[in-house]
Amino acid sequence: MPLEPQVKKNLAEAAALDLPAYQDLSPAQARRQMLDLTAPVDSSMMVGRVENRTIPGPDNEIRVRLYYPEGDPPFAVVVYFHGGGWVLGSLDTHHGLCHALAHKSACLVVAVDYRLAPEHRHPAAVEDAYAAAGWVAENAAAIQADPQRIAVAGDSAGGHLAAVVAQMARDRRGPRLVLQVLIYPITDYSFETSSYLNYADGFMLTRDMMKWFWNHYLAAEELANDPYVAPLRAKDFRDLPPALVITAEFDPLRGEGEAYAAKLRQAGVSVKTIRCAGMIHGFFRMTPRLDKANETLNEVAGFIKRLLKL
Repeated sequence: MPLEPQVKKNLAEAAALDLPAYQDLSPAQARRQMLDLTAPVDSSMMVGRVENRTIPGPDNEIRVRLYYPEGDPPFAVVVYFHGGGWVLGSLDTHHGLCHALAHKSACLVVAVDYRLAPEHRHPAAVEDAYAAAGWVAENAAAIQADPQRIAVAGDSAGGHLAAVVAQMARDRRGPRLVLQVLIYPITDYSFETSSYLNYADGFMLTRDMMKWFWNHYLAAEELANDPYVAPLRAKDFRDLPPALVITAEFDPLRGEGEAYAAKLRQAGVSVKTIRCAGMIHGFFRMTPRLDKANETLNEVAGFIKRLLKL
């Protein structure tokens, strides 16, 4: 189907701002631009209790932000990794989304401020993400969480981290995860899929932008054969937690996200896939502007509730 009219309007408004593309900026400038463009928190979606903490990481302390829903503990937990191509994004760019996810899903959302590239290249982000999931499991009682109901989730590069953490937890016999929610995830180092070629430019995320992100994230191209870099290249997809995979029709990453869902399904993993017609990459954070973003948030929250038996 064609671009959804609200998306077309947003793309036109973005073009009218005439802002430089992220790949034409320094990482620091790009981070500031992303933060400046972030919508304010929807007051109707705010939870009543938010806590900032630091937790032990592999090489440094990691900042996390906890969003507590209404209700009685212990809470099911969603460990959330923000998007931004491993270079951009922060607790603040996804503050509104995490409020809304906690409010809608009735889960404790633990947002993770993992290290960013190029200052910290792979494997810094994945090791921080894995450490955060492990900390949640080990400290569940202290944060009023249920260690038997832990999910990982993320959008874009955050979806990549969620997929990788699920593989790491299986391989390292780490925290028991009961669900992975992958929102238009990066799963492969490849720029030649049909979706990359069809939506290379003009739909917010571009092919050139993704190359810029990857060039900052990886120290060497040959590292892409590591499944913790490109989870689609893993040899074994068995014994991974059930998955919800969200893709957007007009997204260069659509092909690899759907390919990852197919690999999971072939290995016997329970998978639900949703391709959001007429949508572009990044739409999930656009709840103040897109009806479809709100619909998808409701679907994600409802799926989490069902899987975690809330």
